[in-house]
Amino acid sequence: MAHENALDGPKIMLVAGEASGDQLGGRLMAAIKAQEPNTHFIGVGGPRMEREGLTSLFPMNEMSVMGLTEVIPHIPHLLKRISQTADFAKKQKPDAVVTIDAPDFSFRVGKKLKGKGIPLIHYVAPSVWAWREGRAKKIAGFLDHLLALLPFEPPYFEKEGLPTTFIGHSAVEERHDGDQQRFRTQHGLTADKKLLAVLPGSRNSEVKRLLPVFRQVIDALAAKYPDARIVVPTVSKVADTVTAEMKDWPLDPIIVATDQERHDAFAAANCALAASGTVSLELAIAGVPHVIAYQVNAVTGWIAKRLIKIDTVTIVNLVLGRKLIPEFLQENCQAENIIPVLDGLLGDAPARAAQEAGFETACKMLGFGDRAPSEKAAEQILKIIHKK
Repeated sequence: MAHENALDGPKIMLVAGEASGDQLGGRLMAAIKAQEPNTHFIGVGGPRMEREGLTSLFPMNEMSVMGLTEVIPHIPHLLKRISQTADFAKKQKPDAVVTIDAPDFSFRVGKKLKGKGIPLIHYVAPSVWAWREGRAKKIAGFLDHLLALLPFEPPYFEKEGLPTTFIGHSAVEERHDGDQQRFRTQHGLTADKKLLAVLPGSRNSEVKRLLPVFRQVIDALAAKYPDARIVVPTVSKVADTVTAEMKDWPLDPIIVATDQERHDAFAAANCALAASGTVSLELAIAGVPHVIAYQVNAVTGWIAKRLIKIDTVTIVNLVLGRKLIPEFLQENCQAENIIPVLDGLLGDAPARAAQEAGFETACKMLGFGDRAPSEKAAEQILKIIHKK
């Protein structure tokens, strides 16, 4: 047994560095407690993990710095927090350290703990299949186990000698309880009125870059479907920008910001136009046919094109090994390219049925309908601890 008194339960240190990791960490803590109620948690996390009983070593949001120019002034402080986190682990001697995503922070902590007799587990495999495959060998040098969200990831790490477990994608664990009728009644939409969901991203930079293109698409569709409506599920940090930018749009946009309204909107929508990201998987799980459109600035795009080895950015397409969901990226992110494809999905074209059938296959491959990914992750972590 890893701990002296089995009644005390194991002591697990968790380290999350951003909001998505905090969500994963919170679910993981709940799942571990369900399997081993006396577990004691320490480490770094945000509000979701704190609700499960974690007292964070320092505020997690200190690590949520995006972009090179934003990071540079914070480097000395981030390095101090990395050392503080590793020193805390050495002093506390937990039964395992589980770092969650945020690889720039997590892997530096992991390297400092190599050889200290504490099992090191990382949750969310880095995307070595997309770029910098050499990272697999580097992390195999200090990690003891990796928990992967995508079914094709384990072989990349196992060939470097790093035991890797596919647990399923966290998005399949989100609530999917949208009520189509409630949404349509609330907004005075009859059952036959076409509803298009528009999702321009969760960062101000994305929203500002994509909305002008999305506007051109909606203008064209409004001419053909003057009685249609659009719904824009957004998040609080960009809600003001979205509302201001869309105040004179056609088709009377319905802007919603709560989780429940978002689920209801997905249940009610005929199809969607979305920025690239996890939202595509959310739409697939909800069964909403959609297209993806995305642009980054020209310099970032030029660099990415030379580094990235894959020809699709959408998880469903990656899992299926084919381009089920149309993507309009960088120079192809033009209204004239998007309009005919979205028009086909908004009508009753076979493209809708083809996407819906593909969603079912992809979601099963990602763990939908199976045990929750957090349960599988908890089970694997506890198995490692009890083998110590």
